[in-house]
Amino acid sequence: MINVSISRGKYLMNLSTEEKERYSRQTIVTGVGEQGQLKLKQAKILVIGMGGLGSPIAYYLTAAGIGTLGLADGDHVDRSNLQRQLLHSTSDLGKSKVISAWETLRDLNPNVKFNIIDSRMHVDNILETIQEYDFIVDGTDSFASKYLVNDACVLANKPYVHGSVLRLDGQMITVKPHETACYRCIYEEPPPPGIVPTPSQAGVLSSTPGIIGSMQATEALKYILGTGELLTNQLAIVDAGSMQFRNVKVKRNKNCPLCGDHPSITSLHDRAYN
Repeated sequence: MINVSISRGKYLMNLSTEEKERYSRQTIVTGVGEQGQLKLKQAKILVIGMGGLGSPIAYYLTAAGIGTLGLADGDHVDRSNLQRQLLHSTSDLGKSKVISAWETLRDLNPNVKFNIIDSRMHVDNILETIQEYDFIVDGTDSFASKYLVNDACVLANKPYVHGSVLRLDGQMITVKPHETACYRCIYEEPPPPGIVPTPSQAGVLSSTPGIIGSMQATEALKYILGTGELLTNQLAIVDAGSMQFRNVKVKRNKNCPLCGDHPSITSLHDRAYN
């Protein structure tokens, strides 16, 4: 992990003249103000995945002034990424995604401290990685990764927001471990291989991750600010083809194998996330 930071100290305790100007349209929003902006400045958020979802998530969190932003991904920029992964450009082909993302984001907001984690999350590093963050955002693109993020966050008692996209469709839910429904409360196990196509098999319209990723960033900001109503115990389902948005009410499952009354999942094992 590479820490790219600027001097801290009193930096976290106030807004500079430059920051007051930069965030002026945000601080006048009801529920934000300068005190809310200081909350964002003091916050630490981890974005896992610098792809289609991670791009808008990280971009908006950087623009909003999150003080410390972790960027995690072990992949490299491929030409097929460029249709939807807006942190990367043609000149970044072959480059580490986290480095490409950092180079874009540092120019957007030099006030942010970036923790660059040039590795995919797996059972041996995710619990340690998420410990220092206040909120986790799932920008991954596989079932294995999504269950890993969910399970790690619940075991570590870290709030997080899940998001997923396919074709013109997307889903999202925010999880407060042991208080609200987790991903396994809704989908106890991943589907069998080959039943549900992956984005690489079925495709993704370029703007669909932008819709869901922006919503995920908004959830993260609301959590830090303590404003608005989080999307907990509700699964947001987006059909961009018809521009239909609906929320399906869910609840924490007392029989959930992870967060239920008698959990069977009490640690992370490689075999469960392959």
